[in-house]
Amino acid sequence: MRADNATSRDRALTAIVVVALVVRLAYWLSKWSAPLQLNDSIYYSGQAYQLVHGHFFRELFVNQPGAEHGPLTAVLMAPLTIGASYVRWQRLVTVAAGVTTVWAIGRCTRRIAGRRVALIAAGIAAVYPNLWMNDGLVMSESVSILLVVLSLWAAHVAATSPGRRPLVLLGVALGLATLARSELVLLAPLVLLWLVVARRRAAGKGSPMPWRPVVLAGVTAVAVVLPWVTFNVARFERPVTLSTNDGTTLIGANCDDMYHGGNTGGWTVLCVLADPQYSPAEEPSVRSARERSIGLHYVRDHLGELPRVMVARAGRSLDLYGLRDMLHQDVGEERPRWAAWAGIVAFWALAVLAVVGARRMRRRDRWLLLAPVLVSAITTVAFYGGHRIRSSAEPSIVIFAALAVGALIDRTRGREAADE
Repeated sequence: MRADNATSRDRALTAIVVVALVVRLAYWLSKWSAPLQLNDSIYYSGQAYQLVHGHFFRELFVNQPGAEHGPLTAVLMAPLTIGASYVRWQRLVTVAAGVTTVWAIGRCTRRIAGRRVALIAAGIAAVYPNLWMNDGLVMSESVSILLVVLSLWAAHVAATSPGRRPLVLLGVALGLATLARSELVLLAPLVLLWLVVARRRAAGKGSPMPWRPVVLAGVTAVAVVLPWVTFNVARFERPVTLSTNDGTTLIGANCDDMYHGGNTGGWTVLCVLADPQYSPAEEPSVRSARERSIGLHYVRDHLGELPRVMVARAGRSLDLYGLRDMLHQDVGEERPRWAAWAGIVAFWALAVLAVVGARRMRRRDRWLLLAPVLVSAITTVAFYGGHRIRSSAEPSIVIFAALAVGALIDRTRGREAADE
């Protein structure tokens, strides 16, 4: 009987993944002839095109080295950069990543909370607008979200399974996540610290701290990232590790327009272009260093206003403030306005459920799932509030919410049984 139930639920997960595929293919087809808008998608698409033609991460319009964003998304899109209409095929990379994410959320949740909650989580992920809206864009979020889920899954396996393979897989997932979105470098120490505590508790009180397995996972993550860092250090005038985007982010988030008015706590390219020394032909590491200095100098000059701005950034991330500006950004990144609104409403519902679900989850597992939420919160408060920055936290929100839904179903069934 148990085997039959397991098989039935495996089939149910497969059916959910098929639904996720249909939703994302329909979204992809809606963008069949849509050109790229003026946003980061041009960078990812252009880098993939250059890779195919033997130019390894150069700026798109000037003869300078380029590392505005991590390399992974462009590398994945390069094999599909074929024909005159290659953008539509590049979009399939994020479609595939999004469908795989639904499956991975189901499998990860199965380990943490059981098969039934896993099906609920996968079902939510299949139709959750804040996930599928990224799938079909020439952006990094779909890839990074998938790698966040794989990192959580691998960490949970590594906490309870012997051998080196789970640790190596965890290191690979964490390293690739960093190469997809640079702020996910913060995820590695949080997950590895969780792994130390989890393995220590599994071994029992009095056991030595299990540093050696965790070091293996950490070294593997470093080994994945190191070639990109070495490549950057060797080709830029100023030190560059993961990207040159920190300067652009800081100057665009710390300026008068983002400290006052309805856009407080956001980011704008207008503040980047307001730099009197800005020039697209400038060496990127030099430009980034200057922009970083300008942004930090602005912060120091406005420390009294910073707490208010940080609260606004958090409010934006929670869809409680600056909705008009957030919607404007979403539409500018090719997300349909109606879908963006649906994502906001869905987030409000899931966030409430996630709080309930987090309280019901075992403390050990809760802290693991909170790691990407903490990364998103740190990045938001330090830089700016936006749906793209929150994207890393979305899988945890889905899993927590699924646990709450499962508990609600159990309570409802219990009441029905009592009435009978």
